[in-house]
Amino acid sequence: MKILFVIALVGLTISFAPPTLAQQNDAVDGETTQRVRALASSYDAAFNRQDAVIIAGLYAEDAVFNTPEGTFHGRQAIEELYAKHYFGEVHSKNVVTLVNEAIAAGNELRATGTWSDTFEEPSAGTIHAEGTYSWVLFHEGDTWRIRESTYDITNMRQ
Repeated sequence: MKILFVIALVGLTISFAPPTLAQQNDAVDGETTQRVRALASSYDAAFNRQDAVIIAGLYAEDAVFNTPEGTFHGRQAIEELYAKHYFGEVHSKNVVTLVNEAIAAGNELRATGTWSDTFEEPSAGTIHAEGTYSWVLFHEGDTWRIRESTYDITNMRQ
């Protein structure tokens, strides 16, 4: 009985070791991380200018944007969402996006981090929100583009 337990324990240990090592080896170099942070900075600047066209240009033509309001497919739908919802209805005005981690995944990067925003809700006044996000990025020429973006809200207060 003890031998079976030891064999099972060794098997579990071996099965968890390769993914852990792979995760460590997939971290991107400092220059790539800085480029991802520059993308986040460009996103913030365009967002805070309420420029839906520039924001949409950071996304792939066939990008997917997963939000609490629903899933939006394609650059045009994403541009319309920003223009109508974020800038037209809730008047977002001070977004800050922080990149906490960038991991290589084949030909793509997965970037995760946190965001915060202040916006004006007509019925509730000034709202402060924050949450987490993840981006799937791909390289197009010399530019990183967002293939998929997902965010959630972890805290919202007046």
